[in-house]
Amino acid sequence: MVTLETNRLRLRPLALDDTDPLLAIWGDPEAMRWYPAPLDRDGMLHRIRRQLEPYPSGAGQLGIVLKDSGALIGNCGPVWQDVDGAQELEIGYSVRPDHWRHGYATEAASAALCYARETLHVPDPISLIRPGNLASRRVAEKNGARLEKTVFWRDYDHCVFRYPTPK
Repeated sequence: MVTLETNRLRLRPLALDDTDPLLAIWGDPEAMRWYPAPLDRDGMLHRIRRQLEPYPSGAGQLGIVLKDSGALIGNCGPVWQDVDGAQELEIGYSVRPDHWRHGYATEAASAALCYARETLHVPDPISLIRPGNLASRRVAEKNGARLEKTVFWRDYDHCVFRYPTPK
């Protein structure tokens, strides 16, 4: 898997050593408001292992690391999802609550979007976002995504935001 760089961030492959820092997101009830439930340590280990599996294909979540401090503050990357019977490349992102509202998710998602288009050759990826998750919707919209439809996916309604190829 690759490492992506932005002005402030390095997106690098996840490792099992990332379990505790990622629990600051995935174990936090506020951060997981739009997910079925927060994860415990075993659940986090399982999630990281699942993210390592698609790395040989070039897809998978990456850790978001602040360049200035080296702190792991989230995860972001392209992941293949089955949506209404079609394989879609989703740009997903999560950032630790104490780093919200600094533009990190938007910056990381932009890098993942460029990678999806230029390296994976997927011109119009998506983001799957629960309807009430306004912060995630804003991240997608700032990166050019447009609401395409709403689907019932993994037991919940999700908005499908499509990132159309720039003209």
